[in-house]
Amino acid sequence: QEQLVESGGGLVQAGDSLRLSCTASRRIFASYAMGWFRQAPGQEREFVAAISWSGGHQFVADSVRGRSTIFRDSAESTVYLQMVSLKPEDTAVYYCAGDSAYRRAKVVTSHNDYKYWGQGTQVTVSS
Repeated sequence: QEQLVESGGGLVQAGDSLRLSCTASRRIFASYAMGWFRQAPGQEREFVAAISWSGGHQFVADSVRGRSTIFRDSAESTVYLQMVSLKPEDTAVYYCAGDSAYRRAKVVTSHNDYKYWGQGTQVTVSS
């Protein structure tokens, strides 16, 4: 069974930093792009960042650009989302996702293009 397991969420104050982790099965990590999405109560799931299967391409949403970095550790089959200068509007459940396409040439930002999903980790930023 394919698995994505997120960790690293929590309650932080505005201005703090946080690193989210997503450990994937080796099969997914080796050949599928990985992305991070978030969903706040009453809102649609929002793209945050993605990294290609090779790690050579990354894309970060405008809402977090300059404050977030996505990177991967092949030895650990883990993708990270490093966030700094957190704001209350960053409060959401953050989900890790694996692309539906094998070794896609580009990263994609629609949640409809992702097949594998983690259980989510809550990030709460207090003002």
